[in-house]
Amino acid sequence: MTGDYRFRDRAGPLIAEIDEALERGEIDEAGWHARVADIIGPAYLGAATPQAQSGFSGDAAGWVHARGLIADAMDRDGTFLDVGCANGLLMETLVEWCAAKRIRIEPYGLDIVPELAALARTRLPQWADRIFVGNALTWSPPLRFDFVRAGLEYVPPRRRRDLVDHLLADVVAPRGRLILGVYADADPTRPGLEEIVRGWGFTIAGHVARPHRTRVEEMQRVFWIDRA
Repeated sequence: MTGDYRFRDRAGPLIAEIDEALERGEIDEAGWHARVADIIGPAYLGAATPQAQSGFSGDAAGWVHARGLIADAMDRDGTFLDVGCANGLLMETLVEWCAAKRIRIEPYGLDIVPELAALARTRLPQWADRIFVGNALTWSPPLRFDFVRAGLEYVPPRRRRDLVDHLLADVVAPRGRLILGVYADADPTRPGLEEIVRGWGFTIAGHVARPHRTRVEEMQRVFWIDRA
């Protein structure tokens, strides 16, 4: 589920209720994922454009401006896994953006919602055998990837550090890179996501940011952690 933060803002109260239900013990983590999928899956599957099917509320130009930041984290040829790939649009467009930099990547995708993975396979039949279904917290990949992109909002708040640990230990290849984002820090009075992750003990190897295409006061950000 390649999340757009405007969509998640609109769904925020519902997701906050799910977070609270988990903390109260009314649901387990499987229930958390199921309830979030019940919100996000139908919204993506019922969308009218490829961008909206990937959770992005803007148009094609907005997609390039926002998600193009991820290409700035790619510095060599290699395999690329999009965690939360939704309809596969990032897999598709990142190949083009990296080719413009003379970088060749081989894209793969993972989504927890089977129907979204099926949509990606239908859209991208040439990569159908590279699109997997699974929970990023526990998924065991068939290979390790040079570049892995993920969003921490894909798991309950209390498991976000665990997600970073698992991806670095079991999904990113040696000397590979874990890319986090694109995201926006909505509240400037609170620690930003990069600061939070650094506080968990991870070394941030690099980051990029640019103003939002229409909301110039908002910065869109990506940062990455390199595996030894």
